[in-house]
Amino acid sequence: MKKIVLAVVLIAVFTLSYISAGPAATAVASSIDNKALEKDSPQDHVSESQIFVDQDKVTIDIKEASWLTFTDTNSMDPVFDAGANAIIIKPKTIEDIKAGDIISYYSDYGLIIHRVIRADFDEQGWYVIAKGDNNPVEDLQKIRFSQIHGVVVAVIY
Repeated sequence: MKKIVLAVVLIAVFTLSYISAGPAATAVASSIDNKALEKDSPQDHVSESQIFVDQDKVTIDIKEASWLTFTDTNSMDPVFDAGANAIIIKPKTIEDIKAGDIISYYSDYGLIIHRVIRADFDEQGWYVIAKGDNNPVEDLQKIRFSQIHGVVVAVIY
């Protein structure tokens, strides 16, 4: 009888902890379920109606797109590295940039291509914080809308 009561108490404690602990509980549950944790992904900037696949070519109808190549810094491994290419678009408003998007932006070190991990406002207005997927820490500066060169909408390997 004591073993059954102990088992019921442990199940109740685990359930309450799971419900109230948020992300930590989700990590435990995900490891139990063999499901990957949800991460911010790039938003859909190109709809299926803009992609045309023929037998001899693929056409993507993106207005005002630009071409971008990558330097071998390893900061965005394994998403892309030197030798890959990207198609970018210039965002028109701050609503065009969300956590999970990969952006190119101007910094004191040149053009940087990293993933947005969050957006916020401060006394100077809107900004994002970015991080290379393979970097251990966030980029050091707040990135203002005026610094953003483009949003990656396609990577071509």
